[in-house]
Amino acid sequence: MHLTATSRKTLVIILVLVCVGCAALASRQLDAQYGKAAVTNRAAPASDNLLSDHYNKHIKPVIEARCVVCHACYDSPCQLNMTSVAGIERGASKEKVYEGSRLLAAQPNRLFIDAVTPQQWRERGFYPVLNERQQSSEANTQASVLAQLLLLKQQHPLPDSKILPQQFDFSLNREQHCPTTEEFEHYAASQPLAGMPYGLPGLSTEEHQLLLNWLAQGAAMPDTAALPDDQLAEVNKLEQWLNADNLNMQLSARYIYEHLFTSHLYFSALHTEQQRPQFYNLVRSKTPPGKPVEVIAARRPFDAPGVKRVYYRLQPVVSTLVNKTHQPYDINADLLAKWQQWFVEADYQVSALPGYEPEVAANPLTAFVQLPVNARYRFMLERAENTIMGYIKGPVCRGQVALNVINDHFWVYFVDPELATASDVEAFYLSQQNNLRLPAEDNSSAMAANWLAYAKRQGNYLRARSNFMNNALKDGQHLTTDGIWNGDGNNHNASLTVFRHFDNATVVKGLIGEPPKTAWVIDYVLLERIHYLLVAGFDVYGNYGHQLMTRLYMDFLRMEGESNFLAFLPPDIRRSEFKDWYQKSGPELTKFIEGDINPFNQPSGIRFKTDTPKAELYQLLQQHLADVQPQRYQLQNSTLSNKSKALLQRLGQIKGQSAAILPELTMIMLQPENGKDAELFTLVRNSAHFNVNSLFAEENNRNPAQDNMTLVHGLLGSYPNAFWRVQEADLAQLVAQAEQISSEQDYTKLLDNFGVRRSAADFWAFSDKLNQLFMRRHPVDSGWLDYNRLENR
Repeated sequence: MHLTATSRKTLVIILVLVCVGCAALASRQLDAQYGKAAVTNRAAPASDNLLSDHYNKHIKPVIEARCVVCHACYDSPCQLNMTSVAGIERGASKEKVYEGSRLLAAQPNRLFIDAVTPQQWRERGFYPVLNERQQSSEANTQASVLAQLLLLKQQHPLPDSKILPQQFDFSLNREQHCPTTEEFEHYAASQPLAGMPYGLPGLSTEEHQLLLNWLAQGAAMPDTAALPDDQLAEVNKLEQWLNADNLNMQLSARYIYEHLFTSHLYFSALHTEQQRPQFYNLVRSKTPPGKPVEVIAARRPFDAPGVKRVYYRLQPVVSTLVNKTHQPYDINADLLAKWQQWFVEADYQVSALPGYEPEVAANPLTAFVQLPVNARYRFMLERAENTIMGYIKGPVCRGQVALNVINDHFWVYFVDPELATASDVEAFYLSQQNNLRLPAEDNSSAMAANWLAYAKRQGNYLRARSNFMNNALKDGQHLTTDGIWNGDGNNHNASLTVFRHFDNATVVKGLIGEPPKTAWVIDYVLLERIHYLLVAGFDVYGNYGHQLMTRLYMDFLRMEGESNFLAFLPPDIRRSEFKDWYQKSGPELTKFIEGDINPFNQPSGIRFKTDTPKAELYQLLQQHLADVQPQRYQLQNSTLSNKSKALLQRLGQIKGQSAAILPELTMIMLQPENGKDAELFTLVRNSAHFNVNSLFAEENNRNPAQDNMTLVHGLLGSYPNAFWRVQEADLAQLVAQAEQISSEQDYTKLLDNFGVRRSAADFWAFSDKLNQLFMRRHPVDSGWLDYNRLENR
């Protein structure tokens, strides 16, 4: 039967009305059976030691290993964030956080910030997943969404097939079904295979019974434990330093906070190598040190706080750590000595604190003009990996709006601080404050039409910058590798590698993989603007205009970093190389490339000896930074035989169509023949593009013939697409199969032999071992992986 548009609309309205009517009827029935819902009906926190011990030893580990792997951060289905007691008590919501089409900014709903009590969350539209009616064993299971989802899975386990049927939707922007208790009967009838864990094997009988018994008994969860005295002493010391009364320190603390608000701070002196540290969030509080923290719930870290004096406080992280948001930041004696040198002992004077007006606060070059540029740049460089990691793991968790603007694999270098903070350079930065304004000053409900003004100012800046460099680099002065920061001879943050995996990304210290197509050289103002565009100034709850302007502006920042790298090449190579990076670009970008936006024409100070100057430049930079290259991801760290290492190396040499068929992020568990613990590896697909300048239809710019792979020792990335498991004795077979892939059928055969699909009967046993090895070997910077991107192939 063919339905007209009007008929379809009418049918949808009827179905909605039927569902609403069913929910209302179900609500009355539940009220009659178990009383009316109210948050006050919920059991009090587990205050006695036996209940707390039971939760921490038996319940929490199951929730982490089976629930948190899909339910964490903003991309939790139905916003059900199960990483903490507060998240479980908050419950779920039918609203999506990632909604790129909204015309107005949405209300932020950040755990521990925008609301605290369950009642406050109910007033914001969140509904409970635990029973909030009368507390009895029957009510605690029959009136609990969480219990019903577990029971639904037991009643309807995964189909017995390697590839799950089409009714399982694993797409990124899939429709979410978020049933309340009242709607659950209809949900179960229409979505019988949507029990939890969704699209993965069910819990074991023991795990299922553990959780169900806990739910039936009231789902008691303990309050947060008090911090030990040694932690309190370190917290107090840092808070006292940050909250000194003089204006220099007040402005410095504001700067430090606006750059570390997404990080997890810890005191390395207080933990052993095999122990996970106590982490802290740096927050703005209405209250001074010594009093309970009252978080200022501003939309962005530089928004007006609404109080006369802001205090910067450490708030213990009580959530389970997930890799996709975890940014560990070590507070140690060496770092604090540097902060003291840069922000306290430096010769400068703050005459008045800047305001919080958007045109001031959203532009760090204006807000912090009284702080020495050397202090600001040194602060970000000291932990450059963390600075760049912010726009990957920070306020977005994931987000293609910030990531389809970068290539899949590139290297990052930094301008030497002595060069970047010279007096004439600092004066130039000062003269460009207006041109360097950022879209964040237009708040979270921006109009995309404002983009033209920012594009014009960016063009003005690039022209002025090229003129400045042309004048500064003459009379025998040229750019050489000496202008690149060498980490002061001991800092591994001197170079970074960025891998993009479609809608998420990874940044690591060092130059990983084969020389990439593009690279960036970042100076102070570029590093600062990236942070304020994509971290401090980016609002995941913002409207379409805000997100579009962020994406468009990042195009120019990317090209700025690329142009800085090209400036080290001979002049005749720069433009041809840039054109090669932007093949098949639209007319606007072609005009930009061929125009006078970037007319730097001084000769390179490097005497190239080959006809492949880019490759030669990469080699020179590698030599320049050889002393500060970390070894963590190098294949040589493996204890496998040389023969096995050589075989693994071949996986990283797969190119073209074979690479294009492989997943973007494959995590491999290899069991050595010598009986030692399994070794972990990650195979990354680097997807090639003709250009990364198009907003939509990215697939039209893909260039699969140039795809390649990078193999690293250890786990890299947060969102695995596939798992492989191999015995060392079978490694040659795995490699041979991977090299011969030319079709989807070939890849299916490889998975039949070596894959651990999401449908595998032993999926959870494999998952547990993988995560446990990861966290045991890297207790500081590891976290639970996220399974929302696992393929169904």
